[in-house]
Amino acid sequence: MVFGQVVIGPPGSGKTTYCNGMADFLKLIGRKVAVINLDPANDALPYECALNIEDLVKLNDVMAEHSLGPNGGLIYCMDYLEKNVDWLLSKLKPLIDDHYLLFDFPGQVELFFLHSNARNVINKLIKKLNLRLTAVHLVDAHLCCDPGKYVSALLLSLSTMLHLELPHINVLSKIDLIESYGKLAFNLDFYTDVEDLSYLQRHLDQDPRSAKYSKLTKELCDVIEDFGLVNFSTLDIQDKESVGNLVKLIDKSNGYIFSSIEGSVVEFSKIAAAPLDWDYYRTAAVQEKYMKDDEHFQG
Repeated sequence: MVFGQVVIGPPGSGKTTYCNGMADFLKLIGRKVAVINLDPANDALPYECALNIEDLVKLNDVMAEHSLGPNGGLIYCMDYLEKNVDWLLSKLKPLIDDHYLLFDFPGQVELFFLHSNARNVINKLIKKLNLRLTAVHLVDAHLCCDPGKYVSALLLSLSTMLHLELPHINVLSKIDLIESYGKLAFNLDFYTDVEDLSYLQRHLDQDPRSAKYSKLTKELCDVIEDFGLVNFSTLDIQDKESVGNLVKLIDKSNGYIFSSIEGSVVEFSKIAAAPLDWDYYRTAAVQEKYMKDDEHFQG
């Protein structure tokens, strides 16, 4: 059995930074990690990429050839990948014997709750290569500061969970920055546990922009609570303990922790050990260079 993560989330939620930091962390606790970039718009990668979709299709070429915008181009690329999934399978086969896989997907949310291309690709990988994958859905923690945006994030998370049908963990990323975004209306546990959204409704009703949609918002909140599926873990990529706790959750969800109990104990003892050389700031420096290169490219 081969284990890994499908990393998804809206643009700006920190997927690339997550893949970079998570790969670095997993290597430090003894796992061989392969990061697979399946985002054709991500052409300046900060991490060592074992497999890149740009070797198959490039977003800029698709946009130029078919007169498409970025969104249409990404959908075309995912459709093209689905039709050429044998290419992906052949490239992954040399990695599956001894690697833990991280799949870095595009940030276009429609791909994961509306269109079927990405889901079909994931399902074929699972069936053909016997993969055990967990979807890690990143949501920027700043959305908690705005009740309307938070409800939207809940709906997106729920829709994605139902659409992908994978073991699924929703993560509030950049949690270390949440205080800089503004004061939260409730304690952080309210936003992670998602237990009683009626309190949130009162704050929405106080906003003239959202008050006129009060009935719709209540119905949406009722749907979220009726399913009872959505909750959030938190992540501070700079904190060893935060990353380690998330790794434990992911390993439980996809069964990695049960595949080798003895090996898992050794790994988690490394997570708990203080001397673990978790140097996020080196990772952050690489990420900063990546962002500067990307800004230069876009300019």
